Amino acid sequence: MRNKPIRIALLGAESTGKTSLSLALTQALNDQGLLAVTVPEVLREWCDVNGRTPLAHEQHQIARTQAERIFSVRDGWVIADTSSLMTAVYSDFIFSDKSLYLDALQHQSLFDLTLLMGLDVAWQPDGMQRDGAHVREPIDALIRDALSSAKVSYKVIYGQGGLRLNAALMALQEHLTNHREIQLSLKQLAVTKAQREENQFNLNRGKTVWRCELCSDAVCEHRLFSDLLKSPD
Repeated sequence: MRNKPIRIALLGAESTGKTSLSLALTQALNDQGLLAVTVPEVLREWCDVNGRTPLAHEQHQIARTQAERIFSVRDGWVIADTSSLMTAVYSDFIFSDKSLYLDALQHQSLFDLTLLMGLDVAWQPDGMQRDGAHVREPIDALIRDALSSAKVSYKVIYGQGGLRLNAALMALQEHLTNHREIQLSLKQLAVTKAQREENQFNLNRGKTVWRCELCSDAVCEHRLFSDLLKSPD
């Protein structure tokens, strides 16, 4: 048994599937006989309890509580629905308050892997927490800028439904090869080359050839999806 947990952070703008993927990923790991838990988003809980979104001075405690809950788990796999970095990003975006970045990025560097949700899923309303599809691209840009500035590596996850889960599991296999606890079946998790190419073709509507080896290039991805959002059907 490991002396410390394997921590995976899921980041992303609103309505990009963080919660759904965190639960599916935890279940997939459990199904492989691995000890895994999901740490839910503290902001969602806070809004449910208080019946409103937090004010600027309340952001710090939310970020602190999120980090405490994640890092209090001492064993197994810890799948964080989000991290304190998302609180820092929204504090910056909404209140122009950058004071939370320092601690948040220090915490982010402690994760074994950071997964950033792609913008390829449709935006859906979800109560008071969501502002609209128009905020997803600037939030995505802030996340990427923050991670890059702190030299925190990350993997962008695309795909619909089971393909998104499969992409996340493949990222775990690719980036956590030194962990003996990874006992996942290649046959069960592998997506064929043809499936990957079809997924990529659908994502960019066949306009460009998407080189698989560049799929983690943040600048390339961001430019691609910026073009897609601006292009007419």
